[in-house]
Amino acid sequence: MPSDTAPAKPWDVFLTEADRAVLSKGRFGRRMGFGRRAAVLVIDAQRYMVGAEGDDAAWPSSCGPIGRASLAAAAQVVRAAQAAGAPCIFTRFELDPEGRDIGVYGRKRDLLASDHWCLAGSRGAELAEGMEPHARDLVFVKKKPSAFHGTPLLGYLIDRGIDTVIVTGGATSNCVQATVFDAASYNLRAIVPQEAVFDRIPISHAIALFDMDRQFADVLPMAEVLAWLGTLRDGTAPA
Repeated sequence: MPSDTAPAKPWDVFLTEADRAVLSKGRFGRRMGFGRRAAVLVIDAQRYMVGAEGDDAAWPSSCGPIGRASLAAAAQVVRAAQAAGAPCIFTRFELDPEGRDIGVYGRKRDLLASDHWCLAGSRGAELAEGMEPHARDLVFVKKKPSAFHGTPLLGYLIDRGIDTVIVTGGATSNCVQATVFDAASYNLRAIVPQEAVFDRIPISHAIALFDMDRQFADVLPMAEVLAWLGTLRDGTAPA
């Protein structure tokens, strides 16, 4: 059973005994642990993702109260990283209002002509309240789910000697998961603070967390991540 302070694993309710046997036999889900230098990746922490309290119906992609609570948690991770001297990198997903850069995504979903969606220049495309980059932090636009695809992210991480990415934001089953998978492909340690990521659909959130924790990331209680960030000096863990 989880402790009073550790969140339950949301995927546990979906696993059968046969599933657990497969995991045990294959020795999946080991902890990779933190490295020496980390960056916090804040994935698409934008207004269109979390809407506005009491007005979510006007925001077509809002994750509602769940998203707002998770972004408040992500803000704690951001502040802890900033205080520890670790860089925070904020991505913003935005599309041309005419859909010229939507690509294959436009075959799965309509382009929404709304100031409350992720169109370039819209209110929805802005970073959400509480997401406040420091001068040393980075903010850039991405056009695909992964924060690595078609962006300078990998170069920034290499330049800063980063071996660990702490991934926050949303949505868990889309851009967070795509970013974690790419991080693993680049042999970066990926840490996901469970309370600091969110999704629109609970089962999508739970299974995405399970798949990441099984093989590509450590899904941890946020308190554990905050405690580790508190040990850093100038962004580096003690030897």
